[in-house]
Parts: sequence; C-alpha cells; structure tokens
Amino acid sequence: MRVSILIFVTCLCVSVGVGAGAPRGSHAADKPNILFILADDLAWSDLRCYGHPWHDTPHLDALARQGVRFTDGYAPAPICSASRAGTLTGRTPARLHFEFVTKDTAGDQHLDQDTPLRAPPYTIDLPLEEKTIPEYLNALGYETGFFGKWHLNKHYQRYLGWSPTHGPKQQGFTVAVEDFGSHPYVWGKRDPEPIDTPGVFPADTMIDRCVAFVQQQRGTPFFLMASQFYVHTPVRTPCRWLIKKYEARIPADSPNRDQRVTYAAFVEQLDHHVGRILDALDEAGLRDRTLVVFTSDNGGHPEYTANGPLRGSKWNTYEGGIRVPFIVRWPGHTAAGSTCAEPVVGYDLLPTFVDVAGGAATDVDGVSLAPLFDDPTRHFDRALVWHFPYYHPECGYRDALKDVGVDDFALSKTTPQSAIRRGDDKLIYFYEDHHVELYHLSGDTAEQHDLRETQPKLAQELTDELQSRLKLMDARLPVRR
Repeated sequence: MRVSILIFVTCLCVSVGVGAGAPRGSHAADKPNILFILADDLAWSDLRCYGHPWHDTPHLDALARQGVRFTDGYAPAPICSASRAGTLTGRTPARLHFEFVTKDTAGDQHLDQDTPLRAPPYTIDLPLEEKTIPEYLNALGYETGFFGKWHLNKHYQRYLGWSPTHGPKQQGFTVAVEDFGSHPYVWGKRDPEPIDTPGVFPADTMIDRCVAFVQQQRGTPFFLMASQFYVHTPVRTPCRWLIKKYEARIPADSPNRDQRVTYAAFVEQLDHHVGRILDALDEAGLRDRTLVVFTSDNGGHPEYTANGPLRGSKWNTYEGGIRVPFIVRWPGHTAAGSTCAEPVVGYDLLPTFVDVAGGAATDVDGVSLAPLFDDPTRHFDRALVWHFPYYHPECGYRDALKDVGVDDFALSKTTPQSAIRRGDDKLIYFYEDHHVELYHLSGDTAEQHDLRETQPKLAQELTDELQSRLKLMDARLPVRR
C-alpha cells in the first residue's frame, strides 16, 4: 500500500517572490512549469523507445511519443557528480574544476597500480558562487523543488548525505527534502517483503514528495528536479513478479544474465516512478503548461547493461559513457512523435530553462535548445567537449580490462582523457601517451574505425580545437609523476 502523500503537502507550501525585472511572459500563466527528471546510470539503449529488445518502459515510451526524442543526447561527463554539476550550472566540468565524484575528504587519487600520471586533487563540493538553475528561476518567479540524489557535496554523516553548507537549499532550491525513497540504499541488512502480485511496486516516499509538489496549489510556476536514485547499484528489487517476467524473456545464453534480469526489473521500476510523476501532472491539469525533460547523468554500468551498439560505458568518453536518453515534451512547442539528431548536452538545460522562463543565462557553455523544440531539423554550429583527467576504477584498476569494447560486460581501464565532437566527427585525446582516436559517428556509433591515420589533417584540427577550448576553460590537466 502506498504511503500517503497528504502529510507532505503542508511542508511544501513555500512562497517565492517574483524577480524585479519584467521578463518575457510577465504573467505567471505565460511561463511553463518545468519538470526535470534525471535518471542515474541509465544507458542510452536501456529504453524500449531507444531500441532495447527486452525492457518494458511504457511511461517513458509514451513520453517520447508525445514529444521529441533526441538521438544524440549527451551527459556533461561520464561520471555522476561532474555530470550533475555541469547540468545544474550550464558549465562544463572542465571549467568548474569538478570532473570526478565527491569524496569524504579532499586529496589525491590512489589506485592499486602505479600510473604514469597524477590526476588533479578531488573537488568535493560544488562552489556556492556557481549560479544554478534554481537560482536563475527563483529570480524569475518560480518555486523550485528538489527531491532525490544530490551528490554535489562531501558525504555528510553517511554516503550521499546532504551537506548543511552545500546542499540543495544552499544552491538555490526553495524546497528540498532528503529521502532515498525505495532504493536499496535504505535496505541495510534486511530486505523488504517480496512482492509477487503483478503490477504492484514498492511504496516510494521520494516519489510521493514529487507528486505532492506537482499537485500543490500555487500562484507561481514551478521547477521540480526529480533526481532519481534508479538505476544505480546496488541493483536489487523486491518485485519477484518482475524477476520472473524477465527470467522468462531474456535468453539463457545472454552474458551476465542474472545481473541483466535484475537490472531489467530495476529499469521498469524507474519507468514506474517516472509514470507516477507524469500522472500527477495530468491529474493536476498541468500537462499542457509544463515542459518535461528526461535524461540520464551518464552511460550504463558495464556489468549490468548492454551499452551497445555504443562502445564503452560509464566512466569513459566513448559513446557508451556519455550518450544518454534525452526526451522533451512541451505541448504546443514539441511535435508529438518527432526525433532530433542534433547533438545536445546536459549543460544546455540551464540556458534552455532560463530562456523558456523569460530570462537570459550568462557565462555558460550551453545553449538554449528551445529553437530545436519548434524545428528539430535546425543545426547549431558548435563543438561539444568532455574532460576526464582521472583513472578508473579506483579499486580493481590492476585487474580491469585494458581494452574498451562493445557489450563486453566487464570493467575496463579508463585513463585520463578528453573528447570533442563537432558535427559527426569525434576525437578522443589520451594523456598518458598523447595519442588520439578519430571517429565519424555517422555510420560508426560503435567507434570501431579509427580515422586518425587516413585523415591526419582533421585529427590535428580537432586536437588543436580541443586543447584551445580546454585552455580557455582553465581546465586542470593530469601531470607526469
């Protein structure tokens, strides 16, 4: 039985003053509500609407049918904290000097194997001087709410604990409640009661809070960031009916079959949670007045999901690590069932949200995607940049695979690297030996055909542009030991 959401409503009633200026759309009714749903570790290929042959994701598939599905959507980084920092600020992790995940303490990276390079010291808090999405939207008359995974401060008291000095409220959110919901993070040593009834999912208080926030009566538009914990490890579920369903569906000879069965159930749980929030919008009569964006913070975990046809996975800058689902629905602005092949990235969301709210973002690396909503065939003349000056995995690096493959279902060695995409051309620069790899993604999304020797001029041009952009961003680089 679901936990009642009524107990949350009174604590969510927070008023926000309208900014002093006269932004485009001066009446609250002219400004859309904005619902931003961020998944954790969801691979580009995990949803049925992105071609997965087994996973059932009816709510997200319906969202794609009702709006625009971006085929070339990207995360700002191949790892959690850095990606979230880039998305919330509209700036690249290279510029932020926030390129890895938060830690308990600051310091240097240490592995179980000697490496030729030393990575930059860890950044453990998103600096308060960085201007975030809610800080912009507060000034434009929005009530801003955050529920779910933060991961932008030093772990406080426990893993992922919100900091009292650098948590969501200190970064601009007017409403924020810390809650793990039903994710296995809260299970401890005692598993919940198994669920055998088809169609029944565990209660989730974090989603209850999102539903209450959406349905609250207010005279101002809202921005809600529903930051999911799913589908991050530990991958476990009490829904035995889902396990049975996918045991019957996934072929017996599939690599890592047991993990993939449980993961498939986990993905469907995520879809269910998203569906509850979208249903809340409909029940409140807000669908037509709400811009909805769904995406993921990085690619999928290689031991649980097939990132193919993309190469690589979470933690590296091959497509499998950075290309993610990216779905937008805004009735009256996005054509139902449309697709867009223009490369877009998470750090575009701040300028997009501020634009549709009637403001203008400054000193950001992203661009507003609003023109693509009306015309998904438009083209932006720009390059996208990723910067990961670290090694991974930190534990087990010595035993990880040397080569990064496609659907190899194993951890591989990630060395310090940066990448740039301009048009369909993508170059990856590796700092240990300064070699590059060049791919033309049109027709080679698996990055199997390295063109650096057959197109040396293009490789040099992209290398020069990447290094120039990183220099302008004052990017931190790994150094020789």
